[in-house]
Amino acid sequence: MIKKIYLYFRQKVESCNRARWYHIFLFWGLGISSTVWFLVRVVPKPSRATYPCMQAAAPMMSAFVVYLLSFTGAWFSYRKMKQALRARHYLYTTLFFFLLIFFGGMMAIENSGEMLAQIVLPVSEPKMAWGKNNPVGTAKGIYPGRVVWSHAPGAATWEKGTGFWYEDHYTNQSDADWLVVQSLLSLTGEKSEKKAWNALFAYFNREHGKGGKGYRKGEKIAIKINQNNTFSHDDSEELNASPHLVLSLLRSLIYEGGIPQQQITVFDASRFITHTLFEKCNTEFPDVTYLDNEGGNGRVKSTYISDAIPYSVDNGKLARGLACCAIEADYLINMALLKGHGGQGVTLCAKNWYGVTDIDRNFRKNKHNNFNQDRGGRPRYMTFTDYIAHKDLGQKTMLFLIDGLYGSEKVNGAPSGKWKMEPFGGNWPCSLFASQDPVAIDAVGIDFLSTEFPRMADVNYCDMYLVEAALANNPLSGTFYDPEQDGTGVHSLGVLEHWNNPTDKQYSRNLGQKSGIELVYKKK
Repeated sequence: MIKKIYLYFRQKVESCNRARWYHIFLFWGLGISSTVWFLVRVVPKPSRATYPCMQAAAPMMSAFVVYLLSFTGAWFSYRKMKQALRARHYLYTTLFFFLLIFFGGMMAIENSGEMLAQIVLPVSEPKMAWGKNNPVGTAKGIYPGRVVWSHAPGAATWEKGTGFWYEDHYTNQSDADWLVVQSLLSLTGEKSEKKAWNALFAYFNREHGKGGKGYRKGEKIAIKINQNNTFSHDDSEELNASPHLVLSLLRSLIYEGGIPQQQITVFDASRFITHTLFEKCNTEFPDVTYLDNEGGNGRVKSTYISDAIPYSVDNGKLARGLACCAIEADYLINMALLKGHGGQGVTLCAKNWYGVTDIDRNFRKNKHNNFNQDRGGRPRYMTFTDYIAHKDLGQKTMLFLIDGLYGSEKVNGAPSGKWKMEPFGGNWPCSLFASQDPVAIDAVGIDFLSTEFPRMADVNYCDMYLVEAALANNPLSGTFYDPEQDGTGVHSLGVLEHWNNPTDKQYSRNLGQKSGIELVYKKK
């Protein structure tokens, strides 16, 4: 079998045409040049390993080194195994057979370059565009700048290789209910869910010049969930919105908030509401509208209003239409996920609004103009700041949530692994974050993600959009933020700072200051 594999690859090499040889030479050229460049720069001064150019070269170098080591090891083991077999030295034959399997496995590992890069590169604290305990911007909320972190250890118990993370036997529904209830009570300071919802509605209406009353009959509420990694109505392993937390939110909003089912829409206009999420929620709340990009099977198909978001600057061919359900709603709830994201570093509440635009559900056909921060940390216009500032997106949102039942280093695939940082101690985060401040909640999300995953792709300066948002009336980039292009600029969109350290997790208001973020921790 092994000989056949060897002969197969040998025939493939021998039959390579000019184009294939070109790719081989390109691989060797990039491998050698990146290795030489890395060694010449880093050996004299190891701290250079954290430079952006070195981090770009490291994966190519490590992939090349792993290739050389694994190929050489496999070739050597194969030769020695044949010699031992001919000499009838069966102990050595077995030894070299296992070595061959080992080195062959190294060649088969898709992310071997990334794995070696993690060994070569030292762990360093990611760079942020704004400092620790240095608040900037105007805090929002009944308790300004408050972010509630509710933690129910054991709420999520999925183990890799044992089914799907969203299955009922891996999530405790009562814990999910507790997370939502505790977040509402701690965010508002009220003693009951009913009073908490009334306080949230009253604060929002007062801030928007509609008096201090709560929810009014006939008003519509739309809940934007994150279904970014869905490909159809079928379930898959990808980490998307938790069906259990969405159900918990609906229970609280309907049973305690007193909102009629018919006035509520759960949606991701650009993707799909999968079967498990739909069936779990629709079974209990059949009169709620469930809206996605395709419709059918009980879902409503999304429609759009064109040019609803022209952006503050010429943003190329980035999608400009917005889902009608968001524009027609009187209130929005943004329910994001705790995940990293290549290019932007993180995907939290601000990026969740991208799924409200009229993008193609095939992500390869979409534009992502001005999503990425400057790699050197220089100020620039950021699209996510426009999303926070838009009257039918961030400014229509009464509650921001981040689903942290699992959390993940990467945007794609199943949850990437249990969390080592305290107080998680090698378990899933089992958390829900809540705030009325769109800047503060994403700042806290960034602190958690960048601490747990310091080598997360593009993590450096991933808070750039929050710097622009906190200083939106006078941003460092000099941009005039006016996402509706009506000539009216925006004020500070929230407060930004980073915690003092990952152990204490204290922000300025936790330290007795009168400005900044307050992180309130509640454990079940």
